[in-house]
Amino acid sequence: MNSITATTSTATTSTAAAPVVRTRLRMTTRGRRVLATLAALPVVVALGVGILSSGGALASGDAGASAGSFDTVTVMPGESLWSIAQDIAPDSDPRDVIDEIVRLNALSSSAVDAGQSIAIPATYSAQAGE
Repeated sequence: MNSITATTSTATTSTAAAPVVRTRLRMTTRGRRVLATLAALPVVVALGVGILSSGGALASGDAGASAGSFDTVTVMPGESLWSIAQDIAPDSDPRDVIDEIVRLNALSSSAVDAGQSIAIPATYSAQAGE
């Protein structure tokens, strides 16, 4: 029994005596430059996108329409821009009139709601009065 105990204690001491190797990460100058470049890349890309797309947010330098260049009309239930265009400019192409109304009011589409006030060009309101 002594020989078994002796072998076990020898095996235990041999594994415990093995040195633990600790290595430190050592970076070369080139490695530090690569790491810094990779860390700065998202910031550079974000700044580039921000600079290139910032021009779209600027307002135009136009003064806009003068106060006397348009009249307002309230949309009645059942009316559309087509029917309004035919009423205010019966001699003109309704598509051209609708296009001018949409641009003047900065509408995203030609859909209007009842009770909505829209501006119409004064040239067409003069035609409707004749």
